[in-house]
Amino acid sequence: MQGYIIDIKPVKDDDLIVTILSENELITAYRFYGARHSNINIGYKIDFELENTRANIPRLKDVIQLGFPWILDNEKMYCWQRYIKLFYPHLKEIEELDPFYFYSLENLIHIMTKQNVLRAICESYITLLEHEGRLHTDFECLLCEIPINDNVSLVRGFLPVHAQCTHSRVFEFKKIKDFFEKKKMIDLDDSEVEYLWNILLQGL
Repeated sequence: MQGYIIDIKPVKDDDLIVTILSENELITAYRFYGARHSNINIGYKIDFELENTRANIPRLKDVIQLGFPWILDNEKMYCWQRYIKLFYPHLKEIEELDPFYFYSLENLIHIMTKQNVLRAICESYITLLEHEGRLHTDFECLLCEIPINDNVSLVRGFLPVHAQCTHSRVFEFKKIKDFFEKKKMIDLDDSEVEYLWNILLQGL
């Protein structure tokens, strides 16, 4: 099996409880500490086997880390880990997992090889919002419920609001409209992308 590590919880004697996002489910498994074990961390893609035990959760074994082309790029890896960590609180209550999430991360790995990391992640996130039916392309203000026709601000989940309703950063309406429709940030400058990245970090 293959999957992405989205959560790690230390337990006794350096053992770990690991949550893995696989193609069709979230897997929680016990990882025994040992010198022969490869290092694992949040954001790693791994190939693994599960061994059923008398405990409530299976044991993680035969773990092989599957590398990325940019895994030694500290900036990209740092941003990747911050993004992928958000999937655990977002998905932890779901029993049957849509393959979309796994393949969204698979695609993002390839895009990040050539593209700016913050732009790549934000563009991936906007497709996630669309997939979940949470992308508000009607541009009705979350707070006052009046349509937005001019400058716009965004809050958590990239929800559009009037700038005067939140007193937060103002974006040109056309830039955000194009971003929502085309799923590309080509019209947004680096400071705007960084601002949207910080909104994303509030939670998926």
